[in-house]
Amino acid sequence: MRVVIADDSVLLREGIARLLAEGGIEVAARAGDAESLLHAVEVERPDLAVIDVRMPPGHRDEGLRAAIEIRRRWPAVALLVLSQFVEERYAAELLSAETSGVGYLLKDRVADVAEFLDAVERVADGGTVIDPDVVRQLLARTHRTNPLARLTPREKEVLGLMAEGRSNSAIAERLVVSAGAVEKHVSNIFMKLDLPPDDERHQRRVMAVVHYLNS
Repeated sequence: MRVVIADDSVLLREGIARLLAEGGIEVAARAGDAESLLHAVEVERPDLAVIDVRMPPGHRDEGLRAAIEIRRRWPAVALLVLSQFVEERYAAELLSAETSGVGYLLKDRVADVAEFLDAVERVADGGTVIDPDVVRQLLARTHRTNPLARLTPREKEVLGLMAEGRSNSAIAERLVVSAGAVEKHVSNIFMKLDLPPDDERHQRRVMAVVHYLNS
């Protein structure tokens, strides 16, 4: 796997580079601003870009805008966006379209090396990884008019774990239930969110997560 890292903090940028290198992942390029990031992706065509949301010159959402531009121009490049704080709008915007190979993590999560490297691998493999703190905050803001109001507490819990990028087997292990029970909950979630059966079950799963984030 080849990765491009974009963060205006030299310490964090080099720290992430070292963690990836120690995990056997090649760091193809480093960038300190959005323009340099786009150039690096164009030249290197990495498998994954790790991107800070807030970057120069405005330190607002330049990194997020660059991530969306990367997805438009080079859709094969997976994206793992890092943020200092929970910013639901950024997470929802990033995941409002194609969500395979996309992750949104708080920077504190980088401190857990094994968890961070696992997220990198999952996103690079086409998965969707959402920080648990973001998931919990979104769940706390659920309103009665929300489509998620149709779900039972257990179904909301399962959907929250789906939004973290966990597979059915991982959800079953986390909740200490059978894989069959999780499969039933997932089917009920699809039905209650009006996601009709199709040939792409993964696509329905992604759309359920998008409903969750947008709500």
